[in-house]
Amino acid sequence: CGFHVAFLVTHLPGEVALCGHAATVSAASIGLIGLFNIAGSLCAGALGQRYRMKYILAVMYGSRAVMIGIYLLAPKTELTFYVFAAALGFTWLATVPPTAGLVGKLFGTRYLATLFGLTLLTHQIGGFLGAWLGGLTMAHAGHYMWMWYADILLAAFAALINLPIREEKPL
Repeated sequence: CGFHVAFLVTHLPGEVALCGHAATVSAASIGLIGLFNIAGSLCAGALGQRYRMKYILAVMYGSRAVMIGIYLLAPKTELTFYVFAAALGFTWLATVPPTAGLVGKLFGTRYLATLFGLTLLTHQIGGFLGAWLGGLTMAHAGHYMWMWYADILLAAFAALINLPIREEKPL
């Protein structure tokens, strides 16, 4: 998750500029990410009361892979960036409620703070790699294509590794 978030928040303005759009498109896109992040996080928390959180996480990450794939195939218009930002924003930190809920459910609330802290540590490591590798890719290739491909692979992998988790159905 950190990889996706940091890569996009750091390099989306560069991607928008590469496509020939004004900085206002970047600003509006990042604003849309934030706005839809609120809705997505609230939605994910509510869904966690009705559905298995591992499935919510799998859908969130899997949908990111699909959204990025669609973005890569779409014409790079201003509308494309706005729709992409809104859709991705919906999953942005919407992974936090089901992740915290799943950690608490599997390991109990006694260890929740420590285990969720470790989860956030790995998030930050992913964030570092997303921002740093995005810069390296741009410096060496002059575009972000390899990062988009890595993003798709990591999102698909994240979706798949959530599925085998043994989680009881919500009450």
